[in-house]
Amino acid sequence: MAIIASATDLDAAVAMKRTPDLFELRLDSLSPLTSRLEKKISRLRAPLIITARDPREGGTGDLSFEKRFGLLLGFLPRAKYIDVELRSARRFEFLLARAQKQKIGRILSYHNFNSTPTSRSLCAKARTARSLGADIFKVATRTDTPAAVARLIDFIAHRDINISISAMGIGKLGAISRLLLARCGSVLNYASLGEPNVEGQLSVALLRSAIGPSTTTK
Repeated sequence: MAIIASATDLDAAVAMKRTPDLFELRLDSLSPLTSRLEKKISRLRAPLIITARDPREGGTGDLSFEKRFGLLLGFLPRAKYIDVELRSARRFEFLLARAQKQKIGRILSYHNFNSTPTSRSLCAKARTARSLGADIFKVATRTDTPAAVARLIDFIAHRDINISISAMGIGKLGAISRLLLARCGSVLNYASLGEPNVEGQLSVALLRSAIGPSTTTK
């Protein structure tokens, strides 16, 4: 899966000859380009995940809840998936219910830029996401040590959660963690079209060459 978070990314995505399985529209980053995005979105030759990230979990522009809600609602008809933070799920309940009615997949996500919680803690969050109707639970945490990577691998290896997991590391061991987690069953694997959005993120070409065509990349 490739992330579109800038005008340069948008142009690169439109020009791609070999597209990823999905594009993610980072609407918090793209909000100043909304009119341009609306004109070009029909030229993107892959389904879309839409998200407008909470500033507390890496969102840009310090957008208010109301602004984020409006962006997500406006682009919902174009989406295959909508992604909102687990912490915000109840505030976005109306939007998530509308997505369900329109058969749009729901991703609930958790970002921790400081550390990786225990596998037990992550499993508890995954179960909460499932109880709130998520189709996929996404986890992105700080992985500066082998122990942190091991906690993510232990988490994704649990088979009693009954929800699809997308897991990835950020930081010094972010790149290797993403390759390992893809091999362990991470269902969405995020990559950049240009400059990485976070430390440890791989490019689409590198991720594709490393894990092959059988694993969904974003």
